[in-house]
Amino acid sequence: MITLTTNLGAIVIELNPEAAPKTCANFEQYVRDGHYDGTIFHRVIGNFMIQGGGMTADMMPKPTRDPIENEANNGLSNEIGAIAMARTMEPHSASSQFFINVSNNGFLDYPGQDGWGYCVFGKVVDGMDVVNQIKAVETGNQAGHADVPMTPVVIEKAEITD
Repeated sequence: MITLTTNLGAIVIELNPEAAPKTCANFEQYVRDGHYDGTIFHRVIGNFMIQGGGMTADMMPKPTRDPIENEANNGLSNEIGAIAMARTMEPHSASSQFFINVSNNGFLDYPGQDGWGYCVFGKVVDGMDVVNQIKAVETGNQAGHADVPMTPVVIEKAEITD
């Protein structure tokens, strides 16, 4: 289990290392390294997903390790409460950023629209009320980015809580 303590409350995530071993190991290492502490949910689309794990409150990107292999072909679905890796148009570009689905987004599942999809590697098991608070925040444009919460939603601490 991973607990993301935000300024709106805690989100508890159960990882699925059987389905996505490399992705879970990558996420856990970022947690151990303290990478997520002080990052924000920088992209919030209320009928789609909330994305975080890569930007500070002043919208500056944090340095990351090398990207990981896309493990989206694992049978898990981008359904409400599922956590998945964010990436660019390049299928194997995920590093630290992740998103939590707030809608059933099956179109993101393998093979997706580009032959790869987005890798689900766990699910929210406690704190969907916090996720729902985040998805409802007011958003706007900031530092060249759209859908940014007008009041930062900060991940104060990420920790392994098994």
